[in-house]
Amino acid sequence: MTELREQILILTSTPIYIFIIGLEILLSSYQHRRLYTWKDSITNFYLMVLNAGIDLLFRAVYVVVLVYFYNHRFFSFTHVVSYWLMLLLFEDFLYYWLHRFDHEIRFFWAIHVTHHSSELMNFTVGFRSSVFQPLYRFIYFIPLAVCGFKPVDIIFIYAATQIWGIFVHTELIKKMGWLEHVFVTPSHHRVHHASNPKYLDKNMGMFLIIWDQLFGTFQPELPDEEYQPKKYGLTKPLEKITPISIVFHEWKNIVKDISRKDIPWKIKWNYIFGPPGWSHDGSSLTSEELRQAEGDNHLVDPLIVKSTN
Repeated sequence: MTELREQILILTSTPIYIFIIGLEILLSSYQHRRLYTWKDSITNFYLMVLNAGIDLLFRAVYVVVLVYFYNHRFFSFTHVVSYWLMLLLFEDFLYYWLHRFDHEIRFFWAIHVTHHSSELMNFTVGFRSSVFQPLYRFIYFIPLAVCGFKPVDIIFIYAATQIWGIFVHTELIKKMGWLEHVFVTPSHHRVHHASNPKYLDKNMGMFLIIWDQLFGTFQPELPDEEYQPKKYGLTKPLEKITPISIVFHEWKNIVKDISRKDIPWKIKWNYIFGPPGWSHDGSSLTSEELRQAEGDNHLVDPLIVKSTN
């Protein structure tokens, strides 16, 4: 059943992807805007294939786990409409926290950073996956199974909201009126991908923007003349871009930090599970520290900012 539903999603969404990507390429070319490069697009699909492969290989494990908890569920639903609406709402809520922890805990940021490593913003960036996320993502959805949602439906809703997540990766769609107050829109997600200090670690939602509004991570997109033009990618771009470095560069940085012999394990622990950019000596800055420095009108030396933000 899971495979059938996913096949239907793939069959219906793939032609749409092809159409909107082709249209975006034509419009950006017509407007003389550099929204695509061959190297970046190939990298996006390379990371998608890696993610999909790991997800497929690991599926037997996480499905068994979700089935186990579903068999020990506390509740059962009788109303079909409320079942699907609540599943969509609760799953989006849990994904918000998954995504937020991916940004706020360096160990998980080392996995998620691949998605933010592109310096462009176009529909194919939506395919630039966090390669190893399938190995732990299901843990966040265990509460759904315990609450009586079928594993096959959990997987389906996640896949469906991921389709929405692809569509918000674009610069060609501006503000969307009242939808900006309810849903994650391209405007919201451009903020999320920007590396300007004010925009770092903002707008974590996948489908609904209400979670960011409730939990203090919402930031509207500001006009360039009011703040500054958005810069996509990492606060410090990768020095060398290869298929291996894109996936593992932050793990390499973590190993380098914890291999220092002049710091105790308490500090090393923070280099692994503290916020990205944390340092005990100010040699690198977290997102909040970058914002504070910007707010205080301090000049931040880019050499002390790691590729972890």
